[in-house]
Amino acid sequence: MAKLEQPIDAAQPLPVIQVVGLSKCFGSHPVLTDINLAIMPSETVCLLGPSGSGKSTLLRCMNWLERPSSGEVWLHGTQMGYQAGRKRLASEAELAKMRTRIGMVFQQFNLWSHLTVLQNVIEAPIHVQKRPKAEVVAEAEHLLAKVGLHNKLQAYPSQLSGGQKQRVAIARALAMKSDVILLDEPTSSLDPELVGEVLAVIQDLAQAGMTLVIATHEMKFAEEVASRVIFLDQGRIVESSDPKTFFAQPETARARQFLERYIHVGAI
Repeated sequence: MAKLEQPIDAAQPLPVIQVVGLSKCFGSHPVLTDINLAIMPSETVCLLGPSGSGKSTLLRCMNWLERPSSGEVWLHGTQMGYQAGRKRLASEAELAKMRTRIGMVFQQFNLWSHLTVLQNVIEAPIHVQKRPKAEVVAEAEHLLAKVGLHNKLQAYPSQLSGGQKQRVAIARALAMKSDVILLDEPTSSLDPELVGEVLAVIQDLAQAGMTLVIATHEMKFAEEVASRVIFLDQGRIVESSDPKTFFAQPETARARQFLERYIHVGAI
C-alpha cells in the first residue's frame, strides 16, 4: 500500500476523507499520480495549482464521479466505490447513496432549470434520502436564509444572477447534511463583482467548522480561509503546508514560480 501523506495518530480523530496511492489516467495521459492525502474534520483544504494540474479531477475522484485508475478513497473508514467489506464494485444505486455523504459544488452550478430555488434544494433530501418533506422544507428555508436567498424561494434559476445560482448550489449541498463539501472552482464562472458574495458564504462555512475541500484560483481567499494548502503540479502533490508558510516561504521553486505569476509577489 502507498505511504500515507502523514502517519495517523490513533489518539487523533480519523480523517473524513483519506486518499491512498490514487492515480488517474485518461487513455494514456496521466492526470493524477500517486496522490496521498488525509482530510481531517473541520479542515478547510484549498487545492492550488495551474490549470491542468489535476485539482478538479482529484475532487471528482474523491466522490467517484471519476473512477480512479488505481488507489483508494476512504470516507470515514468506508471505501468509496466498493460494496461494504468486499472488493466488488458498488452498483450505481450504492454509489449514489455513498455520494450523499459528500456534497459537491460545481463550476457551472448544475441547478435544475425547471425547478424553483426551494425545489432545487429539497429534491435530493426528499427523494434520495427519503426524509420527511416538512422537515426538509423547513431546513431548506433556513439554509437559503443563511446564504441570503430567503426572498428567492420561488424564483427559477433563469431569474438569478450567477452568484445567486452558486449560493443555491451551496445550500443544496448543505441540505444533504454531508460529512464534507467539495467545491470545484466555485467562482470561476462568475463575473468579478459577484465573486465576493460567494466567497463570503464559503468563509462562513469554514468558520462554522464545516469540512471543506476547495479547488480555487482565488489566492487571497485561500490565504485567508484555508487551514491547509495543497499545491499540485502536473498531477502530483508538490507541497502541503499551512497557508502562512506557503504564501510567505514556499519550499519549492515550482511553488515560488506559481505565486510570482498568479499573485505578482515578486521573488520570495
